[in-house]
Amino acid sequence: MRTLLLGCFAGLATLAAPAAAQDQDGKVQIKVMGTAVLPDGKITDLNTDIVGLPAGTQTKANDNYVPTIAIEYFVTDNVSLETICCLTQHDVDAVSGLPGAELVSNAKLIPATVTAKYHFDLGGVKPYVGAGATYFLWISDKPGAATIPLGVTDTDLSDEFGLALQAGFDVPLSDNGFGLTFDAKRYFVDTTARWYAGDTLAIETEHKLDPWVLSAGVSYRF
Repeated sequence: MRTLLLGCFAGLATLAAPAAAQDQDGKVQIKVMGTAVLPDGKITDLNTDIVGLPAGTQTKANDNYVPTIAIEYFVTDNVSLETICCLTQHDVDAVSGLPGAELVSNAKLIPATVTAKYHFDLGGVKPYVGAGATYFLWISDKPGAATIPLGVTDTDLSDEFGLALQAGFDVPLSDNGFGLTFDAKRYFVDTTARWYAGDTLAIETEHKLDPWVLSAGVSYRF
């Protein structure tokens, strides 16, 4: 992750160097933010069930709060491309059928996202809207405590592509590039969850993730 982040910084800095002297606002903006990741996690389909889940079993993924970094390159004064870097962790718990049962534990997700944004200049406030693609990469997931007595030995959440919509605004604080930033994204992406007992697929479910990702922080444009 550190190598990837440094590579992103270096690449964008190289792109920005020839143009920065010609553009008072700068071509690159770095944002450091606190972010709330608020997923859904409900079951949309039950494909396999050899353990006999109670009828009406439904799930929810818990919220998480993490630091994030966004790197933005301005193609023109009004159009930019942005990518974010963060790692978020979630459990999946049953909310009906087996209320309170932990089904997935400590699932770690990298939501690799690139969006194209259009900025409006209203003077003291610069709102924007955007849209782009995302790839949800699960780098770790474990069976929840409630599944282990059923003989579950492994859990897998599928990596998936999806869509991200975005809106927010930047507030410049001075002429030296510093500012405040507020951002909201809505993701549209699903995952397939599989629980294994040894080599046997015991449960397979489809889940709607569709998280809201709400961020606020500071920015520096150069």
